[in-house]
Amino acid sequence: MKQSRDRSRRLALEAEGYLELGMHEHALGSLMQLEESGALDAHSIYLKGETLRSLQRYEEAIGELRRASRFIPDDIHILLALGWCYKRTGQLQRAIDSLEDALIVEPGEALVHYNLACYWSLAENKTRALSFLATALEIDSSYRDLIDAESDFDPLRSDPDFLALTSVIV
Repeated sequence: MKQSRDRSRRLALEAEGYLELGMHEHALGSLMQLEESGALDAHSIYLKGETLRSLQRYEEAIGELRRASRFIPDDIHILLALGWCYKRTGQLQRAIDSLEDALIVEPGEALVHYNLACYWSLAENKTRALSFLATALEIDSSYRDLIDAESDFDPLRSDPDFLALTSVIV
């Protein structure tokens, strides 16, 4: 029993290490071994979802991340990852819903506000996009550095209100 727990811990740590190193296929291999042994816990399920997301296997990632969220419904990382995957599979409203759930958990998290601004921009809801972007910038002004390269804001790029919000005053 102890040997089995030790092996499970080792595989979970191995998967985390591989994921951090960008060795996604290796991470997935370790996680698959964990799953085959029946030792996949909620955190490992989340890691599997993150690994699949990193491999751009978004539909599969959604399944694992949703599975993880049943065990840990208030985990902001899971909700953000779900939003990421939903957006990339053309499920924009689900992406928004996922991040609005994250906002309930962490209302002061700038990344949630920033991503909601992106998604509302893509949904062509200027009012909501600008409101979330303003809040993100108020919480963490460093997000201003990301705006120029963020294609999600292209629908608003020439809007006077967007330009007023995003212009840097020196």
